Amino acid sequence: MINTENFESDSVYHIFSHVNGKELIFREETNYQFFLKQLEKYILPIADIYSYCLLPNHFHLLLRFKNIENLNVEDEHKYLMRKFGNFLNSYAKAFNKKYNRKGALFLNAIKRKKITDEKYLLKVLHYIHNNSVNHSLVDKIEQWKYSSYHSYINPEKDSKLSRKEIMQYFESFEIFKKYHQSSVEYDFLNFE
Repeated sequence: MINTENFESDSVYHIFSHVNGKELIFREETNYQFFLKQLEKYILPIADIYSYCLLPNHFHLLLRFKNIENLNVEDEHKYLMRKFGNFLNSYAKAFNKKYNRKGALFLNAIKRKKITDEKYLLKVLHYIHNNSVNHSLVDKIEQWKYSSYHSYINPEKDSKLSRKEIMQYFESFEIFKKYHQSSVEYDFLNFE
């Protein structure tokens, strides 16, 4: 099920959200850049980000929440949801101001699915990185620049992503690339 699982620290999740209605979340290059800047500001302190894909009307994240036991948080789920709410609200407020619009930008609920095993983790990684191809925005994943895929195929560049954790599942960058070019069955993922 999606949206019924509580966030838990030290757990991996696929998180995604769509625009409210038929608008776009990202209208221009600066929107994508600002979203990533806000992601870094609000989410990196509480999570290791493994992958992302930003599309004109929705986004996907794959991340592991950090262990927050030492923060004496009474309700982990509420604490982590509040951090996500702050992140999305900060983006929406700036977006609304820039484009002189009012109202909710995102759907109310953050959709989420806890990742419980390695096979599922790798399928979600493949799904996220191939999302721009699946939505016919580009023909090849390397053509979509608003995805973490570029960070993985250019390991010499600095990145805020936690690439090591994902790359431990691949013996080389070539195997990583081949995996992303292969066909993977998504029917059981039921994301959208």
